[in-house]
Amino acid sequence: MAELLRATNVSEIFGGLKAVDDFNFYINAGELVGLIGPNGAGKTTIFNLITGVYIPTTGDITLEGASIVGLKPYQITQRGITRTFQNIRLFSELSVLDNVKIAYHCRVKYGLLEAVLRLGRYFDEEREIEEESLKLLEIFKLDEHAYEVAKNLPYGAQRRLEIARALAAKPKLLLLDEPAAGMNPQETKELMEMIRWIRKQFGLTVLLIEHDMSLVMGICERIYVLEYGMVIASGTPEDIQNDPEVIRAYLGEEAVN
Repeated sequence: MAELLRATNVSEIFGGLKAVDDFNFYINAGELVGLIGPNGAGKTTIFNLITGVYIPTTGDITLEGASIVGLKPYQITQRGITRTFQNIRLFSELSVLDNVKIAYHCRVKYGLLEAVLRLGRYFDEEREIEEESLKLLEIFKLDEHAYEVAKNLPYGAQRRLEIARALAAKPKLLLLDEPAAGMNPQETKELMEMIRWIRKQFGLTVLLIEHDMSLVMGICERIYVLEYGMVIASGTPEDIQNDPEVIRAYLGEEAVN
């Protein structure tokens, strides 16, 4: 498999706090990789570094061999990385359909003048965007809610909408930040199947942050474990489950004695 994303000696320092410390990581095209660790380990900070919200204090991040450090978040989205958030971030007052349509606009070809004057490619592209958005909503069983206000959706449906919006930007790499947060066991099981399906259906590479170990161990091919911003273990789910450092980080020293 070809390498898609790599982080090399990445650190992030806020004041005197080292949130990420010499982070080294790679993910190959088509992989489903997990990033786990206790609260405060630096997982979401790494997502923010990958997506351009933060610029690394040191180190480099490359996508298909080219550095993305210093690019704006919208530029990184255009290059093929999208994400969801630990706390759902929808355009809550807009319709479900509009939430998805907005994501397509990072790839529109018509210009500002065409949009303002409704000229040229504007109508053709907008019609195509609406059609594609409705197809995505159907895939995620949200088409019946297309014209409802997003904030009125049940929690699990809002999670699905956020993933649909991320896919609308046609990513190569999808970053999922605790997608099972707040879900019951049945919803988590359904989410696991959905992640497997969209990865295959859309030909995606997926990087997943999650605290639900049954989900992580059930779908990830490789896992990186963080503690205090440092990688303390990496490997297959079986390797991670039996690693003394991982057991110590989650359960304490007494668990490995």
